[in-house]
Amino acid sequence: MLSNFLSHAAIALMGLLGRLPLSWVRAVGTLLGWVLFALAAPRRRVAQTNLRMCFPDKTEQELRTLAMRTFVHFSQAWLDRGWLWNASPSLIRARLLLTGAVDELQGAEPVIIFAPHFVGLDAGWTALTEQLPRHFTTIYTHQTNKTINAWILTGRKRFGNARLFGRSDGVKTIVAALRQGDPLYLLPDMYFSSEESVFVPFYGVAAATVPSLSRFAKLGRAKVVPVVTRMTATGYEVQVLPAWQDFPTKDVVGDTALMNARLQSYIDTMPDQYFWVHKRFKGLPPGTPPAY
Repeated sequence: MLSNFLSHAAIALMGLLGRLPLSWVRAVGTLLGWVLFALAAPRRRVAQTNLRMCFPDKTEQELRTLAMRTFVHFSQAWLDRGWLWNASPSLIRARLLLTGAVDELQGAEPVIIFAPHFVGLDAGWTALTEQLPRHFTTIYTHQTNKTINAWILTGRKRFGNARLFGRSDGVKTIVAALRQGDPLYLLPDMYFSSEESVFVPFYGVAAATVPSLSRFAKLGRAKVVPVVTRMTATGYEVQVLPAWQDFPTKDVVGDTALMNARLQSYIDTMPDQYFWVHKRFKGLPPGTPPAY
């Protein structure tokens, strides 16, 4: 009962924050990020370990500063959901700048959107579903807290008759929608399990990586279009990049290694906005000492 009350209170607070000027929301997010960095020691250590493995040339002070900025951006992006999921469409459109090769997402051609885990992933999804006339789909992991789960689902389904697949829906259902012309917003750059993964380099470390981007592209006969979302002072820039011309191939491991290499090039432009709090290196080759 107490947990349910606190969940509803948190959602109500998010709605109130969403009515404030964006600069105020970002200021609160900065304070929250500092608090979480100080108090959430386990996640702070995860972020610093990830950064140390990916950027070995940086000093400990540089890594600490980068980790703190990651916590700040993560907190700001989380609070931004208050206006992403509640503000008027006109205000949302003013704050979400859709740029780049937007034509890649027009028409009815099967397309997979490669959407890396930058903090603005929900802003990117909202921009696409609100501004483009297609029915977008994505894969969703249900939360254990039913109140928060319902809130997230409602927010992500707000525009464009979007469809969120659970993992229990299975590959056939997802591929069928893809072939029918519903773009799949895919986030395949997290660790799930070593059993479903291949080991390919990520910043020079052999990391368990899900090969779903290559496999879905083959099964759906779809092109792959990267979408990189960057937090800015005025909201977010959602940049659509040109479709990959050399993807997929017959080599799923090679495809997945290429995905990681291109992901690195995106991260390098804004390393403090990537999701470093996730245990990205939990899956390492047998015999390798654990990272965490």
